[in-house]
Amino acid sequence: MTATLDLLKTRRSVPPPLLDEPGPDRAQLEAILTAASRVPDHGKLAPWRFIVIGGEARSRAGEIIASTFAADNPDASPERLAQERARLTHAPVVVAVVSRAGPHVKIPEWEQVLSAGAATMNLVIAANAAGFATSWLTEWFAYDRRVLDALGLAPAEKLAGFVHIGRAREVPSDRLRPALDDIVTYL
Repeated sequence: MTATLDLLKTRRSVPPPLLDEPGPDRAQLEAILTAASRVPDHGKLAPWRFIVIGGEARSRAGEIIASTFAADNPDASPERLAQERARLTHAPVVVAVVSRAGPHVKIPEWEQVLSAGAATMNLVIAANAAGFATSWLTEWFAYDRRVLDALGLAPAEKLAGFVHIGRAREVPSDRLRPALDDIVTYL
């Protein structure tokens, strides 16, 4: 068994509140993002891009999320608004993976969406291989156009997810995984 297979067989998400400093430094993050970008990409379109949210940018993004939530929920408690404000502040670094999939004369949009998902998973695996713990989440604000606009996404872009990266304070117990007999068919 190779180290890569061992990692893939044991990889586990760690909730953002359990992710601590230190996060990846610039060189580590560039190595992780380089690996994340090495995915199948029919037509060499790079139908994805990355937004790195670290340091104070996490709090600024949290303010956008909280104010959007407050606009839709004027009776929200201060505690709930604080929860919304903290969404991206737990892990030291959060990478938003943006899907730029769209109509193309030769490349189906579905293939472009799959490539964005593959880039996100490569990001998770590369960060794990570099010794970090991760959590790939979306949450409600990943689908709210006001938040996406404020984060700099173009009107046709969507969010594949936020990958929270840090050091695991603790790793939750593994969840039950599907039995291969339930998910594999041999023809």
